[in-house]
Amino acid sequence: MKLHMERIRLNLPRELAIVLLCVIGLAKADQPRGEAVLQFLKTGNAHFASGQLTHTNTSLDRIYLAAHTNQGDYAIATIVACSDSRVPVEDVFDRGVMDLFVIRVAGNVCNTDEIGSVEYGVCHVNTPVLLVLGHSQCGAVTAVANQILGHGHALEKNIQPLVAPIIPVVEMVHAALPEATIEAIINRSIEENVWHGIEQIFLKSPIIREKVKSNKLIVVGAIYELESGTVRWLPKEKVASLLAGAESTTERNR
Repeated sequence: MKLHMERIRLNLPRELAIVLLCVIGLAKADQPRGEAVLQFLKTGNAHFASGQLTHTNTSLDRIYLAAHTNQGDYAIATIVACSDSRVPVEDVFDRGVMDLFVIRVAGNVCNTDEIGSVEYGVCHVNTPVLLVLGHSQCGAVTAVANQILGHGHALEKNIQPLVAPIIPVVEMVHAALPEATIEAIINRSIEENVWHGIEQIFLKSPIIREKVKSNKLIVVGAIYELESGTVRWLPKEKVASLLAGAESTTERNR
């Protein structure tokens, strides 16, 4: 039940209503776990893609609550997403304040800073789901692809190390599809870049591997389609394969 409805029904001041709800546990009673979170995200995306946002958890009471409680009691997913302004993450999943722990960086790359933020979201905010979210027409992937294929321009000094993890992804795709158009290479690279990000998280974060192995965390990959507003969920089997690969290689962090 929404907080402002409780406050009206009980005829209490906002501050007292919030304290009361937190004490009796109503505010976090509906926090989903695991597979239920994925269904929440899928349902929310259906709302967004059909133009029927519910604006869940965006009321003034929710904003006030956020300043007086622990986000770990409410956040349901950690999401690594691109900084692209065309990908409004909370709206894409029809979620609001304290629902999502979002890490945004150009190209949704997973370097040390991003993986450290992932560990914070999973281990300290206690989210049961980790999503690496790519998107169609990704500018970072496109820039790297154009540069590798000789159609681009020099990237700025600090962008080069930022997008460095995307380079082997595009090179791998180009080698596998030597006759493909640049558009096809970009589209394939966008998906492979999501898998690469998940692989890097598994290789560099022992605690994330352990959370998955102990069934305390679900890791998923997905692509947000700018053209339709829908999220395309990638196969879970590939995540399991990447985890197994990370577990078996000496290149992983212990």
